Amino acid sequence: MEAVFYLQHKILLMKKAKFSADFKNLDAIRDLVGEVAEQAGFSCKDIYSVQLATDEACSNIIEHAYKGSPKGKLDISCDAAGGELTVIIHDHGKEFDMSSVRKPNLSKQLSEREEGGLGVYLMHQLMDEVHFSSSKRFGNTLTMIKRKSRDS
Repeated sequence: MEAVFYLQHKILLMKKAKFSADFKNLDAIRDLVGEVAEQAGFSCKDIYSVQLATDEACSNIIEHAYKGSPKGKLDISCDAAGGELTVIIHDHGKEFDMSSVRKPNLSKQLSEREEGGLGVYLMHQLMDEVHFSSSKRFGNTLTMIKRKSRDS
């Protein structure tokens, strides 16, 4: 679903879609957020950052929250207004405590690093804001915000 709203002379772009929790849907998810970011005038670098952060988030949900079961669903919402792009990903997979993920030790050799945590680290590095809530009743909601860089 696509909508364009005019609010006080600002354009709001919004797209929403549902996907099965399957790795084969990652291309379509990247396309969705990339299209909104491009229409909103974000730079190629910012578009890539948003796509990569979204890809990492969805991959983690598919792999960990749904344990690879394509029966799970991902609700994706991507909005752009006022120089900000907001990506919201909602799922009903396994609960998750993002604060329990330790920052990876990037000074160690790749072969010596502990497995996991790099995706969450990348989301925080690529996006300006990352918020997460999780509950058995309401599911998991990840909100990521990217502001236009000066070169956009």
